Amino acid sequence: MLAALTVVLVTACAAVAWVIYQNTYALREERVTITGGVQPLQGVLAWPKHRDGPTGLVVFVHGDGPVDATHDTFYRPIWEAFARAGYASLSWDKPGIHGAPGDWLEQSMHDRAEETIAAIAWAKRQPGIDPGRIGLWGASQAGWVMPEVAVRLPELRFVIAVAPAVNWLRQGRYNLLAELGADADPTVVRAELARRNETLALLEAGAPFERYRDSVADAGEMTPDRWRFILKNYTADASAQLAMLRVPVLLILGGHDRHVDVAETEAEYRRLLPAPQRLEVRHYPDATHAMVRHSIERSSARTFLVAVTAPRSLFATGFLDDQRAYLTRLP
Repeated sequence: MLAALTVVLVTACAAVAWVIYQNTYALREERVTITGGVQPLQGVLAWPKHRDGPTGLVVFVHGDGPVDATHDTFYRPIWEAFARAGYASLSWDKPGIHGAPGDWLEQSMHDRAEETIAAIAWAKRQPGIDPGRIGLWGASQAGWVMPEVAVRLPELRFVIAVAPAVNWLRQGRYNLLAELGADADPTVVRAELARRNETLALLEAGAPFERYRDSVADAGEMTPDRWRFILKNYTADASAQLAMLRVPVLLILGGHDRHVDVAETEAEYRRLLPAPQRLEVRHYPDATHAMVRHSIERSSARTFLVAVTAPRSLFATGFLDDQRAYLTRLP
């Protein structure tokens, strides 16, 4: 009995030690307040654990939703990869998250670009940051923010765009059809597309939420704040800014992305970027929109287990190493 109990205790201790080890990163995180914009931002500056002299900086631009500075710790493996390339990472809670001032649902994509530009100006003044080695990393909705920032700040060294869309409306239609699936009943597809067209007509008319709620059969999870957010942003299109971009771009795309039409995104980036040699494209066939391995994400239980016990393994093979190598290769 005692021997069995000992084995159980040793196994439990080993499991706890393993989880602690897997969730320990070669980083030194510093909570910061980023000033200079419309409102102060509550952020995290993640430094390489060991550094010699000023370090470059990757500024994170979130995708959609109520995201905090660490994205519920999801960013930390990425920060660590960048730290191994000699770069710090800067990220912040979206306005209104964890008590931060403001409300992210009141922001347009232009507002988010202004916020990012102010954060970069703040970062350039921080001791230990090399102002000549600053770039952007952003996912999904950041695809409508980063091109504006990079056009207005051509001194940026790079943009890493993870599963970005180019046009809000085309992205929404693709997502709707992808969620319905290739085997969906054609009657259902026609009904959903008709409902989408009805919603678009309301948006074009600038209708208030109450009119949307009364007109559309099923408002679903739509809230008044979300409706106003969509009203501000549904015409977003990155084409014009992409055509003016002079900053090197690493475009990262997943093979199981149901949110963004990756084929269209790649075609548009290749067509619009004025200097094709500045564009590098990486495909991860087993990756979802979040760059998590599809074999993991399709099971919520498995996703949780891997996130707790081996968070670096969530990502598609090569995703972390390829970004580190990209930063290392930059002149």
